[in-house]
Amino acid sequence: MFSPPIPMYTHHIKTEKVSVFYPSLLIQNKNIQLKINRQIQLTVRKLMEQQGVNNEYLVEMLGYYEQKTNERDIVSLTFNNYTFSGGAHGLTVIKSLTFNVKNGKSYELSDLFKKGSPYVERISNIIRRQIKERDIFLLDPPFKTIKPNQEFYLADKAIVIYFQLYDLTPYVFGFPFFPISLYELEDLIAEDGPLQILIAN
Repeated sequence: MFSPPIPMYTHHIKTEKVSVFYPSLLIQNKNIQLKINRQIQLTVRKLMEQQGVNNEYLVEMLGYYEQKTNERDIVSLTFNNYTFSGGAHGLTVIKSLTFNVKNGKSYELSDLFKKGSPYVERISNIIRRQIKERDIFLLDPPFKTIKPNQEFYLADKAIVIYFQLYDLTPYVFGFPFFPISLYELEDLIAEDGPLQILIAN
């Protein structure tokens, strides 16, 4: 059954030093709408606080969001927040949220796979292979493993695992993103999770 994309509108937090955009989703079930939008607001506020919105030395804070997936009742969003407080350069942090808008559930990485499945090992092996194929320079080689709830977002029929600046690579290389086809993980996917919904024809 076809589900149209979820409409959303954009809020703008604007002060002399701050310009941060974030969305609210428009969902028929108002309880689910409230639950999801509250989580979005909380995530954005925490990100702003983490980035020093109240720091007296703050020069500039810029934040925006991107829709990575909005289909079949699955919404996956990323939130980018850049802060400059002096020094050689600013710092950007990325956070992401993935929801099922039918039931209001928010997903961590572990929720996407069957209980007890070796998803950490499988994804870590794929990332290790990509690091080699893409000749990615690591700060602390070799790459060992992802966290059980490593940050991710969903895009098309792929899951994108990512790391913050300095987690794996020097600042100059930017954010390390590792797109992985859902078909490479198909046997591990939770039957009632969003990956199963997205991978279905």
